[in-house]
Amino acid sequence: MFSGIIDAIGVLRESRQTAGGRVLRIEMPGYWRDVPAGASIAIDGVCLTLTRSDDERTADFDVIAETLRRTTLGDRKPGDRVNLQKSLAVGDRIDGHFVQGHVDAIGTVSRVESSPRESKWWIRLAPDPMKYVTPKGSVAIDGISLTVAEVGNNEFSVALIPTTLDRTTLGQKLTGATVNIETDILTRTVVHYLQTVHGTENRDRAMNDELLARHLAS
Repeated sequence: MFSGIIDAIGVLRESRQTAGGRVLRIEMPGYWRDVPAGASIAIDGVCLTLTRSDDERTADFDVIAETLRRTTLGDRKPGDRVNLQKSLAVGDRIDGHFVQGHVDAIGTVSRVESSPRESKWWIRLAPDPMKYVTPKGSVAIDGISLTVAEVGNNEFSVALIPTTLDRTTLGQKLTGATVNIETDILTRTVVHYLQTVHGTENRDRAMNDELLARHLAS
């Protein structure tokens, strides 16, 4: 479990093909100190297991083919920068929201609206995961805990302050770039429950904002 607050930015130094997927070698000097093999680390929002660390500069992660297909990690190349976050420990302060590191879908940056005080990024998403994105709700983009600003037709926006742009990789992504999306676990639970109680014939029907708001208020 993670909070969506990025610890550091690492650099992908090697992406080596294996029989079952790839081995990713991530460099971030000093970051791996006292991190044992078997520890969970979120790489661009994807929960991976550290398999070995030869020194304090680099760490290796085995990534299976399914994860490569369902996340942006399959497209990452040596030299790319990635967001890093260590898993939460008991007693840690939660400044973001609970993030599992289980990516729901890959989104695409559709446009960026910039101003001196903030930047609004619009992310296009497939219809199925969009039903879990609600205005003022939480969402993780490449592992970053953010608040949904607006929801449109198969896209949503988040407002990014300069600190977020400086301390994560998101500010370097141009229109058309792909990003990992994890929707809020609480929203997914509520939508799944409402779909279930409204009958099997409606289980696959996208929930509309009016129905969701009515049940949350009751």
